[in-house]
Amino acid sequence: MHHQGKCKHLHGHSVKAAISIQAPELNDNSMVCDFSEVKVCVEEYINDVLDHNFLLHKDDPLIPVLTQQKERFLAIDEHPTAEVLSKMIYQHVKKQGFQVEQVVLWETASANACYRET
Repeated sequence: MHHQGKCKHLHGHSVKAAISIQAPELNDNSMVCDFSEVKVCVEEYINDVLDHNFLLHKDDPLIPVLTQQKERFLAIDEHPTAEVLSKMIYQHVKKQGFQVEQVVLWETASANACYRET
């Protein structure tokens, strides 16, 4: 909502995410963590929450129409930008017990947003 560019119109994205995990030392297998565990964690979240879902700001005027039509959507407190999606993925992975350094989300090959906590 309130965006002045072409993204003010309804649209979707196929994105690519990179999740960096950190640790003060390597585990018994000489790894920070098993990448497959991170992959499963992220894929489940993306498939269950983000994929094929209409992401909207909680105040979007389309919500009543989508509700009436029984369309799938996710209303969030912030505008669903790449930055916010990076933050959402970061927080989910962190909540699953991984020591996340950052999440980078690419909307295109040359445009990305990164979220990390300081």
